Order: sequence, then C-alpha cells, then structure tokens
Amino acid sequence: MPGHVARIAIVADRIGWEERRLIQSGPDFGLAVEWVNDESLGLGHPDAPSLRGYDAVLVRSRSYTRGGLVATLAEAAGARVLNSARAINVCENKAVLRAVLRGAGVPVPDFRLALSRKDFERALDELELPLVLKPVFGGMGKRVTLIRDADIAQSVYDYVEDLGHAFEQACLVEPYVGGGTSVRCLVVGHELVGAAEFASAGTDWRNNAALGNSSHGIAHDPDVQKTIDGVAGILGPGIYGVDLFRTPEGYVVNEVNHAPGFRAVASATGADIPAAVGRYLQELLA
Repeated sequence: MPGHVARIAIVADRIGWEERRLIQSGPDFGLAVEWVNDESLGLGHPDAPSLRGYDAVLVRSRSYTRGGLVATLAEAAGARVLNSARAINVCENKAVLRAVLRGAGVPVPDFRLALSRKDFERALDELELPLVLKPVFGGMGKRVTLIRDADIAQSVYDYVEDLGHAFEQACLVEPYVGGGTSVRCLVVGHELVGAAEFASAGTDWRNNAALGNSSHGIAHDPDVQKTIDGVAGILGPGIYGVDLFRTPEGYVVNEVNHAPGFRAVASATGADIPAAVGRYLQELLA
C-alpha cells in the first residue's frame, strides 16, 4: 500500500559489515530493517510471537546449524523467510548440497564422505593426491586441510579422530582443484549481482574471502551464468554466495553460502549489493 513501510527482521548472531549496510539502505526502498538476535527468538510457539509484526525475516545466522532451525520454525509459524528453510538446510550441509546439485545435473567436485578412518583410507585409495579434507559443517575456510603427501595423511586424520566431537568428524575428501583460485558469485533472487575471483595470498593456500585473500572482479561469463542459473533453479530464488572452481572441463560448484558475506565482492566489483537486496525485498512484498 502507498506509504507503507515494511518491517524486515535480520536474524543473526551479531551485526557485521553486511548487516549494517542492509539496515542503512533499507529506508531507500521503503523498508525498516532491524537486527533480531537469533538467541532471543524462543521459537516453537505456533504463532512465533518474537517475529510477529515483521513482513519478512532475513536469516543471516553464521552458525552452521542455527539458520536451518530458525528458518524451519519461522516458516512453520507463517513467517516469510529468506532464504527458504529448504534452501538453508541444504546449504548448511556440504554433503547434502553436493548430492542435491549433482542429482540435478549441476557439476560439483568429486568427493567422498568420511565418517571414520576406514572411510578416509578408502578415499585415499580412490582419489589422487593432492586431496582436500574439509568438515561437512563449517565455513570461512576453517579446518580445511590440503594433503599433498600420503605419509602425512594418517597424522592429519588423527586430529579429526582425537580432537573433533562426533558432529565435527563428518568430513569430505575431495581432489584439490582450482589451482589456488575460486570465483565467488553473489546472487540476489535469480540475478547474478557480482562475481569476483579470489586468489590465495602469502603462504596460505586457501582462497576464502574471510581470510583476506586478493580478489578482482570478473567480466560476464556465460559459463558462470549457466552454473548460477542451475543452482538458483534447484534451491529457489534467494540471496546466495556461490563458490565456483574453474577446471579444464568447466566450472564446478564448491559450496553455496545461504548467509553470504559480500564485502569483498562489493569492493572488487563495485556492485551495490544492499540495493539489490532492497529491490528484491520490494518485489517480494509488493
């Protein structure tokens, strides 16, 4: 309705650079954007009193599990949630994400699920070194390990087996691809708003944006667009950070972040990502 200011809840564990920009840009699109601590919701009531009065709920919890729980219970109470609970639950679990994408024909790296040392040893037999060992639940490049030599592989797994809780022992083993670079794509709705290539810097082989690696914007690439269209077609329109590796056979999807940081992509490309989110929310609530 004319003059109506839509209320948007950003549900997150803290306010970061991205959340501040989304809150600041909200009024430009007729949106009153507020932070709601994801530890204060008390969800489970069929009417979700803590979310009453919000026109939409933007879930940006950085926890590896909170986002899916919050989205599922908020949706069950009738809230309009971004991204959808299904999309968030898929993105939070790297093994499930890979299975869903591969089943729909979207290329992903070869991988093996390792729940035990026997699984890990079998993966070493079936895949060629160098290999990457990464947690199924996790982000920001943490606990992602590059294994170049067979003689240290077992020692590496000792840390997973002896120090990790059962939740943390679920890992993926996959070939090392990308040559130290990856392409981070910011998707809003169905639109690819910006894409930047990240390269590992210094002595750290990882190219995660959270590690402060170098980056630069890339021009429109039809192959990137095709891959992004496939991801959005499966997960549904939303706000995603899609990480791609470039291989001789084409791009493969490494992971999809349901609550993406976008400062590095915005800086590298000049894309106004908060404005894209504001327009998307306008369209959804029209």
